[in-house]
Amino acid sequence: MEETTQQAVTPANLSVTGDLRLHEFHSRIFRNTRILRVWVPPRYDALGNETRHYPVLYLNDGQNLFDRATAFAGVEWQVDETADRLIRQEVIPPLIIVGIDNTQGDRIKEYLPYRSFHPPVLRPQGRRYPDFLLNEVMPFVNERYRIARGPENTGSGGSSLGALISLYTVIERPGVFGRLLLESPSLFVSNRRILKYSRHFRRWPAKLSVAIGTRESGRADKDRQVVEDVRELERILRRAGMDGTRLLVRVDEGATHNEGEWAKRFPDALSFLFGK
Repeated sequence: MEETTQQAVTPANLSVTGDLRLHEFHSRIFRNTRILRVWVPPRYDALGNETRHYPVLYLNDGQNLFDRATAFAGVEWQVDETADRLIRQEVIPPLIIVGIDNTQGDRIKEYLPYRSFHPPVLRPQGRRYPDFLLNEVMPFVNERYRIARGPENTGSGGSSLGALISLYTVIERPGVFGRLLLESPSLFVSNRRILKYSRHFRRWPAKLSVAIGTRESGRADKDRQVVEDVRELERILRRAGMDGTRLLVRVDEGATHNEGEWAKRFPDALSFLFGK
């Protein structure tokens, strides 16, 4: 049985905007414990909203999304500030955002679905990730929050390897997620195996946002290749029938591989995926 604790965000934590609720979450599948960070929209607990249900976006590397104190290198995605602003501006409907923390030392193993020599992981655990997300995390959240059901109300995503495992999950479990966010996806893993699987897949989400910087690695040859990988994914998606109303592709000139760049691109991505 999973145990949950909620931890209030103190006023001293000035990097968090809005209502962020922390849950300690134990996974039987991965046999470890992590934090789930659940951000609820303005007026979630307001009188009269008791029966309202909300779309939900699940994002990997949860500690990097909301809080400078836990984010890598002290730089967060500013997910809370962006979502709060776009909701108040009525660009997007109120939604719930769930940050799924990685488990530090096991992060690469959990986010890799295939054996890899770069990075060197011979016993990956990423094939378990769809079960972890769909059969553990999502039921946990559904029991505790008013989540609207159906793929049109359900999104997922991440950055780097967190984007790779999100793409893998969508392919392995078609029809669950109607919104997909891929920031700087690590498509190169295992000789671009995910691209090979993508070529034969047809049940893509209703909306997909993918972005890459032109200076992700700092090496010109690798930088050209990661951009070409995203362009190849774009070609695959367009051949599958995804037009400009469903697919947003951004090649960000000069952008590098870090949370600051993903924060800059998040407002456009969130607006595209969930915009009214």
